[in-house]
Amino acid sequence: MNWIARYAHFGRAASRLRRRRADRETLVRSAFLVRASTLAAFAVGFAAVAGCARHEPPPDPVRPVQLTQVALGGTADNAVFAGEIRPRHETDLGFRIAGKLVARLVDVGARVRKGQPLARLDPTDVALQADAAKAQVASTQTEVEFAKAEFERYENLFKQHFVSGSVLDQKRNAMLSNKAKYEQAQAQLAVSRNQAGYATLSSEQDGVITAVNAEAGQVVSAGQSVFKLAREDEREVAISVPENRIGELTRGKPLAVVLWADPQKFYAARVREIAPAVDPVTRTFAVRVSVLEPDPAVQWGMTANVVLRGDGAPTSALLPLSSVYRQDGKPAVWIYDPQSHQVTLRAVTIGQYREDGVIVTSGVAGGDWVVTAGVHKLQPGQVVRPWQADAFPARAAPVAAAGKT
Repeated sequence: MNWIARYAHFGRAASRLRRRRADRETLVRSAFLVRASTLAAFAVGFAAVAGCARHEPPPDPVRPVQLTQVALGGTADNAVFAGEIRPRHETDLGFRIAGKLVARLVDVGARVRKGQPLARLDPTDVALQADAAKAQVASTQTEVEFAKAEFERYENLFKQHFVSGSVLDQKRNAMLSNKAKYEQAQAQLAVSRNQAGYATLSSEQDGVITAVNAEAGQVVSAGQSVFKLAREDEREVAISVPENRIGELTRGKPLAVVLWADPQKFYAARVREIAPAVDPVTRTFAVRVSVLEPDPAVQWGMTANVVLRGDGAPTSALLPLSSVYRQDGKPAVWIYDPQSHQVTLRAVTIGQYREDGVIVTSGVAGGDWVVTAGVHKLQPGQVVRPWQADAFPARAAPVAAAGKT
């Protein structure tokens, strides 16, 4: 019976062990539920407290803006036309006879004087022609002297009634004919001598050689251009003017010439010549503008600008295109107040849009500070700070203090 008692004892011990394990799980589950409920209550309370708290909005940032100061006047629409410096008088020089060029005495850029030899042709042919004309003069002179003596003899015979009047008339006609031949031979001799002189090409005036079109050894024809000679007394600029601006040149507006090599110096100028017809390809008029008082710096072939000064209203101002703000479809600008460092929107009137800006005819005053960058991110009365130290008034420095008030 011992084994039965032992089995019963083991059964009671196993039952007690299962009850203890079940009690432990019940305690753990109860602790977990208590902790979870505590956390939930704490979360609800925190949410309630957070919902009741007031959030202050962050202060508006002080935006940087770029400014420009309004300057009334000086809004004239100046037109600029690029051109080239050219001489007022430029002449083609050539030989008056044909021949072979044996010597060229000057080069491009040489300054020459009136009567200075420039080139020479082979003088052999013209010298022979002069000698032939001289011999012809001597021959006709002999015939004239013989005809004159013959006429005088027959005149004496006619007085003595040994010959008739018709014979005397024949002798008179022969004498006059030989005399005319003699005069013709003298004229031909003068022409031959002139042609001998034409074998040397000389300058007809003071100037500068701008082009050479022939070299030694070349056979040239009469009148063929060998040199280009330009006078130095007058210089002008050749430009092309569009059709829509040619009328401004005829109204006598002031002109100025500016060299690309020296853009700081202006030369007074006037319109000398306007082409009567427009160019069919470029649709522009060819215009020559004379430089009134050129100095040695104005050289031929240099690039120059002809400035046509336009008219501008004294109460208008030129502002950057970026400064224009649209309010209900109407143009306006932001005005910066150096005292309060705030901006206000002011309506303006636009007179003209140009490549370099916009012309404002009303709405701004001289000395106003206009916002030129950041105009689409501003609000009326907003405090701003200038972006560039050299583009805003000196009293605009304490912006941080104004932003805190």
